Amino acid sequence: MIAPFDAAKFKLDTRAQWDAHAKGWNDHSDEIRRWLRHATDAMLAMAAIGPGSRVLDIAAGAGDQTLEIADRVGPTGYVLATDLSPAILQLADENARRGGYTNIATKVADGENLNIQDAVFDAAVCRLGLMLFPDPEAGLRQMFRALRPGARACTMVFSKPEKNPCIAILLTTALKHAGLPPPNPDRPGGLLSLGKPGRIDDLFTRAGFEGVATTSVSAPFRLPSVKHYMDFVQDSAGPIVEILGRFDEAGQQRAWLDIERQLSAFQKADGWEGPNELLITVGRRP
Repeated sequence: MIAPFDAAKFKLDTRAQWDAHAKGWNDHSDEIRRWLRHATDAMLAMAAIGPGSRVLDIAAGAGDQTLEIADRVGPTGYVLATDLSPAILQLADENARRGGYTNIATKVADGENLNIQDAVFDAAVCRLGLMLFPDPEAGLRQMFRALRPGARACTMVFSKPEKNPCIAILLTTALKHAGLPPPNPDRPGGLLSLGKPGRIDDLFTRAGFEGVATTSVSAPFRLPSVKHYMDFVQDSAGPIVEILGRFDEAGQQRAWLDIERQLSAFQKADGWEGPNELLITVGRRP
């Protein structure tokens, strides 16, 4: 029997996972930036971010997209980066200071309860974070509340499992080795939980946004080899590492080798290329 979903525990576990894997995610920032380059540019353009904009960056992680936003808004603009994980947000803050940015602030905050002033931002974005919210509609309502009338929110999430086979392999294989059933893609907080066609558009509309539109973007993850992708996963994929961490060393090794064997199907002559499809959704506060 599957236990009922406990949102409070889920958030505590999520924060602990990101705190534990913050450094690993940050260490792979260059790879992540290349992977999401085109999709991030599209998201920021759809959000109409430009010089002088005040931007809310939710679930900012280590902040590589935060720096890109700061470059776009320039010295007269402002970016507030928020995240549930204090550890990863500290790295975002350090990255901003190291880069000499003076137009970035950070705030540890639950995306479903940001505790910020109403109607003060010209845009709000959330890159690969909203699907991890237990209640994504609540997160969108927080964005709506923070925006000035006429301002836009734009989010990026993974689409359907069949369009993101590497994620599906990781989740399904880890759970199989743990003796657990395959993941339910619709379960709140899952990586693929907002991929069902029309799902995120409906959430935007229910949160009060107008002019809602979603664009699908292909975002293959290109790396020199499958082993490079395995390094990325083992360093930064907290949920997978947590599932396999329940095993002894031999059990973990068997599971990781099984995952690597399946992911090797995406090895090409000139490197490894894992398919991904992302959904970028924009809505306007009336």
